[in-house]
Amino acid sequence: MNVVLLGPPGAGKGTQAQVLSTYFNIPHISTGDMLRGAVKEGSEVGRLAKSYMDRGELVPDEVVVNIVKERIAKSDASGGFMLDGFPRNDKQADKLDEALDTDGKKIDVVLYFKTSPETSIDRLSGRRVCAKCGANFHVKNMPPKKDGICDYCGGKLYQRDDDKIDTIKRRLVVYEKETASLIEYYKNKNILSEVSGDLDVDHLFIELKKLLAKPK
Repeated sequence: MNVVLLGPPGAGKGTQAQVLSTYFNIPHISTGDMLRGAVKEGSEVGRLAKSYMDRGELVPDEVVVNIVKERIAKSDASGGFMLDGFPRNDKQADKLDEALDTDGKKIDVVLYFKTSPETSIDRLSGRRVCAKCGANFHVKNMPPKKDGICDYCGGKLYQRDDDKIDTIKRRLVVYEKETASLIEYYKNKNILSEVSGDLDVDHLFIELKKLLAKPK
């Protein structure tokens, strides 16, 4: 089962991907993790990606697709994968489909987390990150035992710049412009399933399990 996760910042994709990948025993593969992993391994495409990243430039679609191919060719993805953060538009989706097709693979289902701006803003603006170990908390949904202090290592919690309300609003506008055509792309392929990202974690997990358990 090869799955793509779509949804705006704050939709809960990362949280659900972690529990879904464990439940279905398939790896959760995020673009950021893939890029960092390829660079760390020093593979040919990893070195190429690093050359762009070191110059502060966006990594070209072709390079990212090759990194995706390299990652999903690993043994842990033989039974499927959960792709998060790529593709971001229909051009990237085309390149991904072409790359998968050469290996006799395809995307089986696309989960679109349709989420209200209010929910995204509430979730992201309330997020706090430990400066020491990187653990995540939320001021309302998952507060630390001691205000401003990490439960795990005692490090200081802070709010990332991109989790501030004005920045979140700009990110949401960019996301909508970037992915509008992508939603249609997968709708036309009849593999898009829409879920409400406004649901709480447990209820959304139940809905996602039902969707993924359906025969395709």
